[in-house]
Amino acid sequence: MRCPFCRVDNDRVIDSRSIDDGANIRRRRECLSCRRRFTTYERVERQALSVVKKGGVREPFDRDKIRSGLNIACGKRPITEHDIEALVSAIESECYDNYESEVPSRAIGERVMELLRGVDQVAYVRFASVYREFKDARDFVDELEPILASDRAAASDRAAARMMAGGQGIVAPRASGPGGAPAGERPAEAAVEPRGR
Repeated sequence: MRCPFCRVDNDRVIDSRSIDDGANIRRRRECLSCRRRFTTYERVERQALSVVKKGGVREPFDRDKIRSGLNIACGKRPITEHDIEALVSAIESECYDNYESEVPSRAIGERVMELLRGVDQVAYVRFASVYREFKDARDFVDELEPILASDRAAASDRAAARMMAGGQGIVAPRASGPGGAPAGERPAEAAVEPRGR
């Protein structure tokens, strides 16, 4: 494997692990020339799948295009390279599992948005703005409104759950003895020792 840093084809594998339920293998490599480390992924080569674009144009399925779009959307967000690779692998697997030879680009874009929405809302809106070709601020508001409504409903549900939990935590008053003190205890004033005579 050619090193992405020094371009020398001389490395060793220092770690291998199965990911995505065994669909891929992640290998951590060290270049024996520059000593820098990099990651590669190995997966089974599948039957060719074509992507049908909006105008009917067909092109080969390319996971790197999905990764590129995700990298742009997820830039400067708390999303790791591993998270992005997992998203790409999930989308690729679904495409090959659900389509024989052709998959509409719309199906890929909608699935990317669906998965991103559950990972990071900012990345989701960034991707949506490009995919759906937002023209102005109104488009952003329209896209955000369902998310905000969902967040408001979730916050309301959490508040209701806290109130219910607080209601269950009320302790019944203890039986009172003489002078209003709890049963078995002397009233507070009786507990004070008399001062010297």
